[in-house]
Amino acid sequence: MTDTLMALGFAIFIWWFSTGIVILLNRMSRTAITLSLVISSALGIGALVGLSHTAQQTGVTGAYCAFTCALLAWGWNELSFLTGWITGPQKTALLKSTTGWPRFTASFNAVVWHELAILIVGLAIVVITWDAPNQVGTGTYLVLWTMRTSAKLNLFFGVRNLSEEFLPVHLAYLESFFKRRRMNAFFPFAVVSASACLWWLVDFANQPMTTPAQVVGSVLVGTMLALAILEHLMLVLPLDTTALWRWAIRKQNTETPAPYAAHVPPV
Repeated sequence: MTDTLMALGFAIFIWWFSTGIVILLNRMSRTAITLSLVISSALGIGALVGLSHTAQQTGVTGAYCAFTCALLAWGWNELSFLTGWITGPQKTALLKSTTGWPRFTASFNAVVWHELAILIVGLAIVVITWDAPNQVGTGTYLVLWTMRTSAKLNLFFGVRNLSEEFLPVHLAYLESFFKRRRMNAFFPFAVVSASACLWWLVDFANQPMTTPAQVVGSVLVGTMLALAILEHLMLVLPLDTTALWRWAIRKQNTETPAPYAAHVPPV
């Protein structure tokens, strides 16, 4: 029970703190952002080395290390996107009149290089940990990848809370690709599917033959999945989605570009 609670607390803290750090770094000076990208890239490479090292470790420490390395690799993806370093060729706001396939194509072009970067890092992690006993890092990255893709699709299809406050000024045009509505048909499918996977992880962790390291690994991955489900619910519930990271979100005096403000209604 102690190992389970420690893993649960560690995953929740690292999720909250690392998200806030990424948001905070992206709202600093350009020099600080450049430095953070350099450091994040070094940590990302180190994370891949760490995953290779821990792939054969079957102890509790190996589970924690693999989990942390996966988060560092994912953090590089997030920071490279939010800084505008790796996004896509579409860098202007979408006209409100754009609908259907043209809207989807433009939305995909706005993030396509970022999606390719996520894919490349994910494939590297799969190759590094292939057929290894410690799959905590791979599981963590796949959960983050799958649930972030689901969140992007839900923002595209339409949800109540767009969480546009998390977007820095230089990415403000991305809000034009979101749609505001109470819910969409894809949302229940995404939440139910994720919940079923979470139930499987909980059931696996409670099996008598599951080792302590496997329990910790399941709790770490399962907690990230549970938090991702919570983030999905925050997209449709009447809640303040910025409350947990208010300390990291700074008001900026830079004005929103006129073409963007012209067709996106204020919240």
